[in-house]
Amino acid sequence: MGLLDNKRALIVGVASNRSIAWGIAQAMHREGAELAFTYQNEKLRGRVEKYAAEVNSEITVPCDVSDDKQIQSVFEHLDDYWDGLDILIHSVAYAPKDQLEGDYLENVTREGFLMAHEISSYSFSALGDAAREMMKGRNGAMLTLSYIGAVRAMPNYNVMGVAKASLEANVRYMASSLGPEGIRVNAISAGPIRTLASSGIKGMRDFLNHVEKSSPLRRNVNIDEVGNVAAFLCSDYASAITGEITYVDNGYNSVGSMG
Repeated sequence: MGLLDNKRALIVGVASNRSIAWGIAQAMHREGAELAFTYQNEKLRGRVEKYAAEVNSEITVPCDVSDDKQIQSVFEHLDDYWDGLDILIHSVAYAPKDQLEGDYLENVTREGFLMAHEISSYSFSALGDAAREMMKGRNGAMLTLSYIGAVRAMPNYNVMGVAKASLEANVRYMASSLGPEGIRVNAISAGPIRTLASSGIKGMRDFLNHVEKSSPLRRNVNIDEVGNVAAFLCSDYASAITGEITYVDNGYNSVGSMG
């Protein structure tokens, strides 16, 4: 028996087989969940369909999270396959690359600030609201991905750190809104991982080396380890956990600095 037997999970944000969302998908598949996936655009469709097939899923639906109509249509599509949803995984973040380097105030713009918050934080609210009807009465769970830059000023993370702080507040407010419906909302704050997304942040390789030397376990985390924690948090074994930010970073958050 798996932790997630008879559970149905929607994974939003798989972009490559190195992404945290893919690590979560693999762990949930291993633990018995049925999976569905979204893809951002036609360019990514074939790739996501290939990954979905690897975990025995035939459900892939388009979703550009900057479009509320597309967000709503995801659940209209899902309703054709499933009569309910147990798990929502949100692994979506974006900020213009030119704002992920150098001094925060010298590089931040109104457009970039709004975009980072819309894609990285608001989209979780929008997806959560659209999903709640399918999740009612199922003791469901929603999970998003954060980063230590939400609570500490990290070099080059800049406006994305501000957006992640918004996302973590979002988790608490969503947990309060959805708790009476039996839906839990949590986040994982993962340590730095070499992913497609992190490659856009200047200095990430140096930071990975720093974390490896500084974290209590003297290594970096990987997508499989994040996936294992995600599977637990979305399982019935975590039925009393909501509104929480769980660090999966080999303890770096407890000692970390850029010194």
